[in-house]
Amino acid sequence: MLGWIASMEETMSAHVYKMIEIVGSSPNGTDDAIRNAIAEAGKTLRNLDWFEVMETRGHIMDGKVGHFQVRIKIGFRLDS
Repeated sequence: MLGWIASMEETMSAHVYKMIEIVGSSPNGTDDAIRNAIAEAGKTLRNLDWFEVMETRGHIMDGKVGHFQVRIKIGFRLDS
């Protein structure tokens, strides 16, 4: 266990990270909304490392859920 922690500290300490905030949506649920957001971010960003769900909401159409919307922060490592 301690070896893993030391390895993680070495990996994390030598990098700089940035976070962006985006909203993903899907008619199929919040998991798909998150996956859609990450997939789109991955088209233009490299080194995606984590995400954090900030807000979950939805769009109502004709009295039913039309789309699920999830606002997330994505953290990515900047190139050295």
